[in-house]
Amino acid sequence: MMKQQQWWKNLLFDLAASIIFYTVIPLPYLNGLDFRGVARLASIVGLIIGGILGLADTVMNYIGMPVLTRSALVVSLWIAITGGLHLDGAMDTADGLAVGDPNRRLEVMADSATGAFGAMVAIALVLLKITALTDIPENRWLVLIAACGWGRWGQQIAIARYPYLKPTGKGAFHKQAIRSYKDLLPGLLLLLSLSGLVWLMDKQQLFLPIAMILAGSAIATFTAAWFNHKLGGHTGDTYGAVVEWTEALFLCVLTAVGG
Repeated sequence: MMKQQQWWKNLLFDLAASIIFYTVIPLPYLNGLDFRGVARLASIVGLIIGGILGLADTVMNYIGMPVLTRSALVVSLWIAITGGLHLDGAMDTADGLAVGDPNRRLEVMADSATGAFGAMVAIALVLLKITALTDIPENRWLVLIAACGWGRWGQQIAIARYPYLKPTGKGAFHKQAIRSYKDLLPGLLLLLSLSGLVWLMDKQQLFLPIAMILAGSAIATFTAAWFNHKLGGHTGDTYGAVVEWTEALFLCVLTAVGG
């Protein structure tokens, strides 16, 4: 019994550390948190973020807010919850990839100044998310949860599958947290369960959950592989880029099935 309680306590402490690392969600002070394993619970944090966004969207819909305004506010809240962590990574990655000399890309990505390509990518990501959400009339809360979950599962794939390009950095310790594909299974099972929930809610609606699984897994895998192809590995910035592009492209694909 004591071991079971200790296991749950450790899990809750690890989850708290992950929430603190990946978001600005206020939590009470907890002494002795270990941040080295936060990447293992990234998908769960994504589901929590998506749940908050879905709840906010539902409340705004209930009070009669127009869909475009609602979508813009949801995306703004999306950025605020993460403190812009992943969007900043996507911007830095874009600036690095814009450099013609491959040997200078990591140096440019490490520069805190935002270049023209980073700004354009940020605008593109925000526009894609807002317009895609506007075109998804139903099941928006489930789609938001799935988008955030698959985005962070893509990050976990990048960590597990590809080398880390810097000896140090804010993302370097993630490689120690996710050592094999077995560490990807908990997040994958949760995301599959989410799609199963859609089917249980309406057993005549089979296409949407299948589309969520196929689109989420394919886009997450592809974005992680694409950034590895361009850079020969990953950094903390590209982890953020994988999250952002997976989320945005997932929403875009889901518009084709009507949400």
